Amino acid sequence: MVKRITLITGGARSGKSRYAEELALSLTPHPVYVATAHVWDEEFRERVKKHQERRGPEWTNIEEEKHLSRHDLTGRVVLIDCITLWCTNYFYELQEVDAALNALKAEFDKFTAHDATYIFVTNEIGMGGVSENAVQRKFTDLQGWMNQYVASQADEVVLMVSGIPVPIKSYKTY
Repeated sequence: MVKRITLITGGARSGKSRYAEELALSLTPHPVYVATAHVWDEEFRERVKKHQERRGPEWTNIEEEKHLSRHDLTGRVVLIDCITLWCTNYFYELQEVDAALNALKAEFDKFTAHDATYIFVTNEIGMGGVSENAVQRKFTDLQGWMNQYVASQADEVVLMVSGIPVPIKSYKTY
């Protein structure tokens, strides 16, 4: 297996996760799902539960909030959902954009060093207006820069618009 990275991005409720799950299942009968969520409250717990219920027994599920590289998934098809929550976990701990971005990039590079098929899901939170909240503006910067980094490393980038996948960057065919 050759390493391949796909980034699936879009707005809230654009169909990112569902598309990513369908893609993973089209590539293997037994994909791996890496959930980066930290459950902060009951409403979010319900969102996580709905995602879990959508996946069947064919999935290997891993809950990992920060250190993805703890898991050697060489040769597997791996869906990581999502970069936004992963960034949140680093930002919450480090409280500083540059430190969080550097840590995220280093962890991404370490995790994706193995030959596997990686499907990352992320949000385009910067497509809306500029927040009045300084912390939110800093997080939007972090998220945008991390998305750019992953996209630069990705073989394929797909933007989800109202449930429709729009190719942004495609696998090289030569």
